[in-house]
Amino acid sequence: MTRNLDIEGTRLTELARRASMSKQAMGELVDQCTGLGLIERVPDPSDGRARIIMFTPAGLTWLNAFREAVDAAEREMRAELGGSTMDVILKGLRAYGARFDTLEDKS
Repeated sequence: MTRNLDIEGTRLTELARRASMSKQAMGELVDQCTGLGLIERVPDPSDGRARIIMFTPAGLTWLNAFREAVDAAEREMRAELGGSTMDVILKGLRAYGARFDTLEDKS
């Protein structure tokens, strides 16, 4: 779920669409992550009737720790396997991930 959640928050229906899940299934996942203190539902400032899902401060801390762990693993693999091998692995992972990425390119 966290890969589909924008830092500025995302509506539940959009999270479900990005993850190719039903709204009900995403709602259950949001409830679980809310229970863990990683995310929260807050009023949508653009529509008072709607709610958006946002990371809590603890969730942002978790997200940063996850990114740091991935970066450390990549550095370790690059040191062990060499730059050219790691470049090929990353290229393959990007191609594989692109098949499932439902997010629009935001760059």
